[in-house]
Amino acid sequence: MANRRQNGKGTLRQRKDGRWEGRVVIGYDEKGLPKTKSVLAHTKTECAEKLAKLIEECGPPARRCKPDMPFGDWMDFWYQNYSKPAIRPLTQANYENRIYDHITTQETYESRIRLHIIPELGGIPLNKLTQNDLQQFYARMKQTGRKQYVEKYGPGLSDRMVRACHASCRMALEKAVAEGLIRVNPAIGCKLPPKKAREMQVLTKEELQRFLVQAKEDGYYELFLLELGTGMRRGEIMGLQWDDLNFRTGELHIVRQACAVNGKIEISTPKTKSSIRTVVLPPSLVEVLKEYKETVNSKWMFPSPQNPDVTRYPTSVSDILSTLLKRAGCKHVRFHDLRHTFATMALENGMDVKILSARIGHVSAATTLDIYSHMTDTMQMQAAVNIDRKIGKTDAQMPEAEERPAPEIKSPVSPKFEPIERKIRKSGTGCVYQVNDNLWEGSFFPRLPDGTRKKFNIYAKNREECEVLLAEMIKEKKAEIAAEKERLKAENAEQEG
Repeated sequence: MANRRQNGKGTLRQRKDGRWEGRVVIGYDEKGLPKTKSVLAHTKTECAEKLAKLIEECGPPARRCKPDMPFGDWMDFWYQNYSKPAIRPLTQANYENRIYDHITTQETYESRIRLHIIPELGGIPLNKLTQNDLQQFYARMKQTGRKQYVEKYGPGLSDRMVRACHASCRMALEKAVAEGLIRVNPAIGCKLPPKKAREMQVLTKEELQRFLVQAKEDGYYELFLLELGTGMRRGEIMGLQWDDLNFRTGELHIVRQACAVNGKIEISTPKTKSSIRTVVLPPSLVEVLKEYKETVNSKWMFPSPQNPDVTRYPTSVSDILSTLLKRAGCKHVRFHDLRHTFATMALENGMDVKILSARIGHVSAATTLDIYSHMTDTMQMQAAVNIDRKIGKTDAQMPEAEERPAPEIKSPVSPKFEPIERKIRKSGTGCVYQVNDNLWEGSFFPRLPDGTRKKFNIYAKNREECEVLLAEMIKEKKAEIAAEKERLKAENAEQEG
């Protein structure tokens, strides 16, 4: 019986043509299947030498990684070989922001400096990293961990980011344990900031009506009517193409999503397998979309106003929402809260939780029940009262649910609300919008001399100050761009001369 080679040493075999082949696993693809490399030689000894050299260059972790290697090197190796191949582009960007800093310039997205995990912990040997090291790291993140947008958000990172960085460390260290590099995972047992669920907000009946009136005035009626009628995620609705909608049956196929990654739009599959789904639109909504289609010259349902060949930038939709809500006199809600508004209306209108779960693309009905427990609790109380009334013959009072929007989304008709007339800013003056109660953002998106575009931002405490700062920034950037154009023109003239 032939001697079995050790794990990480690869395999040797003699081919039918007499030559020897050496093969080693160098990693795994997105489906978890092994990726291999091989070498060929005329003798077994020569093949073994070539295979050993190959393993030294690109072999598996058991060969290339050592217990005393810097934690930063292991973190990078774990992410590139085990984590990155299995996650979506947007998730990749989120992971990389925790581990590295990607300088998202127009020239390159590959430039990186150390930002969160690697700069703080990267120099510690993997087998010397302790729970105390991690705990102190999390404390520093909370106090002074932010490296970007300090003026906007303050010096400390959020509880959510601290927990996310911990999750990355824990998974990387868990893999190190599995590879036999360390005995125990020091991330287990760390004290973390409490997980806080974001407060769910929905628009009231009156707010919803005013919002749709204003959306129609500003030219975004179809987009938000579709959202309130389906509860799709922002990326899903931006990923819609006209071929996804069957106007005859009303079937809408949700098969892709659009997300912003490092300043570019990436098209990928939806969040989960259950997110790939088909929903049936009501006839009234189909008719609205049919009329809207006549005005759109693009395969995308909601194309970019600058380039109809691509979909609208996802984050711009949130900016539009904020503007519409303010003009309509509604409370500020996130785009995702429109999804909550739809789900709440569906439950109030008697839709089964399991059907709702499939319609909005949740993994299971348990997820839906967990998110909308406040609604299902009220529904259960109402059911109990109904039973008591019918069986017990009592006059028990029906518990009232919190005021919610009307179950049907109809064309906006409101004699009491006059929409604010849409004001179109002149080209080249940027745009201004309110971030929160105490912060305004001004942005300018000019075309650079190389033909690309780059976004510049300023922040202020009120609109008036924001407009002044934005005008100053635009003047400065235009001067810089003009100077760069003149420099390039002179350089080209010199080369031609």
